Amino acid sequence: MPCTDEYIAYALEQLAPAGEVSARKMFGEYGLYMDGKIIGLVCDNQVFLKKTEAGARLLGENPAEGYAYPGAKLSYVFEDLDDQDFMVELLQATWQELPFPKPKKPKASKASK
Repeated sequence: MPCTDEYIAYALEQLAPAGEVSARKMFGEYGLYMDGKIIGLVCDNQVFLKKTEAGARLLGENPAEGYAYPGAKLSYVFEDLDDQDFMVELLQATWQELPFPKPKKPKASKASK
């Protein structure tokens, strides 16, 4: 079941205090970005946050985990984002650990052949 527009709006509203949070449509679901880094995915009206050591410390024992899609890496999974203060803290801690994406290399021009 794809994400609903209502859930995307809810997720972005709840997570907005963490930083510049946005969702970009990817393959029918959404990539979740914060301040220039991809921090997770939004699939089937659930947030799949990348696993980090900071996330493990904040979530404690037995956090909810799942796969956003077959073949995906194991992520922390959230459907209910109502504890906004905790989610903001978790996103900021996760963001700190994740690297910025590598810059894309320019495409070689066809004229150089």
